[in-house]
Amino acid sequence: MSKSPLTLYLAAPRGFCAGVDRAIKIVEMSLEKWGPPVYVRHEIVHNRFVVDGLREKGAVFVEELDDCPDDRPVIFSAHGVPKAVPNEAARREMVYVDATCPLVSKVHIEAQRHAEAGLQMIMIGHAGHPETIGTMGQLPDGEVLLVETEADVETVEVRDPERLAFVTQTTLSLDDTAGIVAALKRRFPAIVGPHKEDICYATTNRQEAVKAMAPSCDALLVVGAPNSSNSRRLVEVGARAGCSYSQLVQRATDIDWRALEGIQSIGISAGASAPEELVDEVIAAFSERYEVSVQEVVTAEENVEFKVPRVLRVPA
Repeated sequence: MSKSPLTLYLAAPRGFCAGVDRAIKIVEMSLEKWGPPVYVRHEIVHNRFVVDGLREKGAVFVEELDDCPDDRPVIFSAHGVPKAVPNEAARREMVYVDATCPLVSKVHIEAQRHAEAGLQMIMIGHAGHPETIGTMGQLPDGEVLLVETEADVETVEVRDPERLAFVTQTTLSLDDTAGIVAALKRRFPAIVGPHKEDICYATTNRQEAVKAMAPSCDALLVVGAPNSSNSRRLVEVGARAGCSYSQLVQRATDIDWRALEGIQSIGISAGASAPEELVDEVIAAFSERYEVSVQEVVTAEENVEFKVPRVLRVPA
C-alpha cells in the first residue's frame, strides 16, 4: 500500500544550546578526570535520555548536597544553584564544579549588582523551577520577589517603588514576558531593567523558528521533557502562532498517531536540552508511515560556544 505524502518542516535552530552542551561535557570530563562516581546536584539538564546516559557512565544524580559524600566531586546543574550551596560545599572542603549556564550566571551577577546599589529585585519566572530558586537564592530572603503573571504584578508588595530592578528566568516565552515587563513598568515607572534581554539567545531563536513554521503546519511536535521550561514554552508559542495541535513528546514512542490522522504537514522542533538523536528518531517514525519530504525552516545560525571551567582543563 502506498504511503500518504507528508511535508515535514524541521525548525532550525533546535535542540542543544551552548549551555547544555557545556554542562554535559562538564559531567563527562569530570568522570574522565576523577573516575566514577561523580555526583550531580539535580538533573544536569532537563532530559531523561541525557540523564540516563550519564548515569550509565557513572554519574549519580541527587537533589541535595546532603546526599553527597565529602570525598567525591559534585557538579551543580546548568540551571544554577542558590549561593548557599557552593558555600556549604566549600565549608565541607568538597571538590565541586559549577555547570551553571553562563547566561544564567549573568542574571545572578545582575541581581547582585542591583542589590549592591540598594535596589530590591523582582524576578519574572516560574515558582519552583531550579533556575528561579537558584537566582532568588543569590540574595537574602525578601530581596527578590517572584512574579509569574501580569496579575501578580498588581499585587506584589515592594519595599520602595522608587528603588526596584527586575530580572527574568532565561527560558521564558518572549511574548508572555513582554506583557509582564510592560505591567511592571506601568506600576513602577522607576524600575530598572537589564541592559540586555535576560531571555537567552537559544530560547529566543527556537521560539522564532517555531513561530515562522507554525502557520504552515497541520500539527507541531516539540521533542523535550515535561520539566523543561523552554520546551514547554515552544509548544505554547506554536499554538499561539497558528498551529492548534502543538504537543510535547519525549520520544517517538509518545506520538499519538490517531490524533495525527489525515495530516499533510507537520512541524518538528526540540527544546534546548533535547539531543538531535531523539529528533532523528521522530523523523524516522514518520518516514515509516508516510512518504516524507523534509524542509528545514532556518531563522538563525548559532555558533556560540562556552568554555568548561578551568579545573577540567588542567591535568589532575
